[in-house]
Amino acid sequence: MVETQLESNGITATYEEANGERVLVFTGSGGSAAIAQNIDGYAMLKVRPTVDGDELERYYGFDMALDHAAELLAVSVHELPIPEAADDMGM
Repeated sequence: MVETQLESNGITATYEEANGERVLVFTGSGGSAAIAQNIDGYAMLKVRPTVDGDELERYYGFDMALDHAAELLAVSVHELPIPEAADDMGM
């Protein structure tokens, strides 16, 4: 299992590879949001309210998934810290 964490602007981003997925989870005072992709990295990104939550939407691009995650946290997308290991998520 690979896991990295980054914190900025009151938001903690945790990236991990487990259970066949690459998952980037954001937590802050506005709640949480998770972006998941299969471990092989070629499938669409799934946005969920939590790691185990129901899928809300799917996106091809990382930027669109980040926009949705920021919306769930009620912050600007520019406030989301992105761990280096998650930079290449998306198609």
